[in-house]
Amino acid sequence: MTPEQIAAMFTASDGAFFCARWGRPIVPVVFGVDDATLSVIKGAIEAVVTLAGHKMAETDPELGANLMLFFCRDWAELAEVPGLDRLVLDLAPLVDRLMAAKANQYRFFRFDPDGAVKACFAFLRMDPALAAMPAETLALDQAVRAILPWGPEAFRATSPLALAKGVAVLRPEIAAVIRAAYDPVLPAAATDASHALRLFARAGADGAGTAAATQTQQGGGRS
Repeated sequence: MTPEQIAAMFTASDGAFFCARWGRPIVPVVFGVDDATLSVIKGAIEAVVTLAGHKMAETDPELGANLMLFFCRDWAELAEVPGLDRLVLDLAPLVDRLMAAKANQYRFFRFDPDGAVKACFAFLRMDPALAAMPAETLALDQAVRAILPWGPEAFRATSPLALAKGVAVLRPEIAAVIRAAYDPVLPAAATDASHALRLFARAGADGAGTAAATQTQQGGGRS
C-alpha cells in the first residue's frame, strides 16, 4: 500500500485525518448471540488483538467492558436494551436514522484525553446480507473494524478480508497497517496525515511477518 492509500483509510468525510490505537486492554462483551457464536466472536477479537501486539483483560476498571457488540434483527430492539440509552447519547434519534438509512451496521468510538481509543460500540442488524455470512467471517470482519477507528472509505471498495482455502483471513497489507499503528514508538493518536508515512514505513518492513494472515478459529463512526 502507498502512503496515500494508508492516509485515505484514516480520513473522515470532511477530510480530517485521524488514527488512534487502543490505549487500554480490550474487554469485549457481546449481546444477542448464542454461546457458539459468542465463542467465535471472542476468538476473532483475541486473534486481532494478538496480531496488533495489544492486550485483553477480564474487566475495565472504569467501564467494566469497553468493546460492546450488539446483534439484533431490527433496530427498534436497541431501545429495549436496559441502560443502553445511558451509554449511547441520543439513542432514539440514532435508531431513527439507522432505520431510515436501512443500515445493517454502525459503530462509534470514545477516546481518552490523549486521543487513544477508550471504548467502541458496534451495532449490527442481521439483515439477509449479514445473515448469509459465515460466523467466522463476520466475527473477523468486526474485530478488524474495532481495532482501529478506520475512516468511512477504508473498506468501502475492498473488504479487509480474503478467502484462503475457503477460510476467512485478514489481508496481509491490512494486518501490516494494524501492527504498524500499534508500534509503541508511534503516538497513540495522530491528526496529521504525515502519520501515514510512518505507518507506511513500518507496514512495509512488517509485510513478510504478516503474510501468514490472521484467521478465525473454526467451531462487523467516530465520536
